[in-house]
Amino acid sequence: MAFYGVVAKRYDHQSDSSRRRVTLNFCGKCGTTICLDLERFADILGLCGGTFDDPNWFDRSQCRHIFTRSAQAGVVLPAGVELYQEHALLLDGTPSQPTVLAHALMVARRQDPRE
Repeated sequence: MAFYGVVAKRYDHQSDSSRRRVTLNFCGKCGTTICLDLERFADILGLCGGTFDDPNWFDRSQCRHIFTRSAQAGVVLPAGVELYQEHALLLDGTPSQPTVLAHALMVARRQDPRE
């Protein structure tokens, strides 16, 4: 896979919950994650909307944020979008319950229990 002459690289990771393969496809030059290939959902390719210069050109009504429990400090969780602490689907296929914020929220720095 190549983007603008830069060869994409791959990193295979084992999911913490399903123990299945998650492949991160990223730019071989800058390291930006471009898309995810999920063994658990073989028919789905997860595009990372933040990689687009202008993400407003595509319909984002089906967008959602997953694994918000591990979001880095400073990440802004948007209002009106489904947010999931982990996967949107449980291992048995049951939908997880999303949170939808009325106002955007910035993830705060977590306190280190050793401090």
